[in-house]
Amino acid sequence: MKNKDMFKLTKEQREDMINSIKNYFLDEREEEIGDLASNLMLNFIIEEIAPEFYNKGVYDSYKYMSDRVEDILTIQK
Repeated sequence: MKNKDMFKLTKEQREDMINSIKNYFLDEREEEIGDLASNLMLNFIIEEIAPEFYNKGVYDSYKYMSDRVEDILTIQK
């Protein structure tokens, strides 16, 4: 499975993210970028960066649940 297939976005979510990227460039860099550049930036983020955050979230969830199960087992008689 390709990384871009891992993150399914609705059309509305994708449009919101593209607008956020455009607003970021305008606010932070005083640079106007178009839909194509924003879309390419979003694709880059999804394919190259997002998997790291996803994996970190999965690991953190695993660690949290493991700690809670360990807590439960310590009260067992």
